[in-house]
Amino acid sequence: MSFKPIKDFEGEIANFFGAPYAVAVDCCTHGLELCLRMSNAKKITVPRHTYISVPMLSVKLGIELEWKDEAWLDHYDLTENIIDAAVLWRKGSYIPGKMMCVSFQFKKHLSLGRGGVILLDNESASLALKKMSYDGRTPDTPWATQKIDTMRYHYYMTPETATLGLEKLPAAIKTTPKQWTINDWPDVSKMPFFQGR
Repeated sequence: MSFKPIKDFEGEIANFFGAPYAVAVDCCTHGLELCLRMSNAKKITVPRHTYISVPMLSVKLGIELEWKDEAWLDHYDLTENIIDAAVLWRKGSYIPGKMMCVSFQFKKHLSLGRGGVILLDNESASLALKKMSYDGRTPDTPWATQKIDTMRYHYYMTPETATLGLEKLPAAIKTTPKQWTINDWPDVSKMPFFQGR
C-alpha cells in the first residue's frame, strides 16, 4: 500500500489553511483525542452546542469537563492550544501555535464521508501525532519490522480517502462553504448521558 496520497493530501490541506504541517486522521474527533492525549490535558472546556462526541472525550480520557455558554463561529478552544475547527473552511485561517482539528465528515464542506486533519506548526509534534495515529509505527515501512514500544491508536486516514480528498479539493476551494451556527447543534449538556457528570 502506498501512503503517497496521504502525504500529498496533507500537503495540499496544510497549504490551503496556511499551516506548516497537517496530519490526516480517520475523523476529527480522533484528531482531537490524539491532541489531548499528547498534551496530557486534564480538562476540556466545551460549548453546550456542539457535536456530542467532543464532550464524550472527557469520559473516554478520564479528564474534567467544563461546559461553557459560547456562541462560537467556525471553531472554539477545547484547551489553551487545542481547537475544535470541525466546520472551518477558510483559506489561510490556521492560528499559529495551535493544534486545529478539521472534519471531512459527509456534511462538511470537503465531504469525504469520514476523515479529518490536525493542523499545527510544530514539526516534532506533527511527527509524534503521525506515529500515534498509525499504531505507534511509521508509514511506508512494514509494521512487523518496526520495534513498536508504546500503546498507540489505529486512527489514520486511508490512502483511498486521501485520494478522494485530492480529487474533490479543487471544487471545495472554489465554492463557498456553509456558514454553521450553534443552532445547527442541540444543547448536548442536557442529554441524559451527561447528567450527573
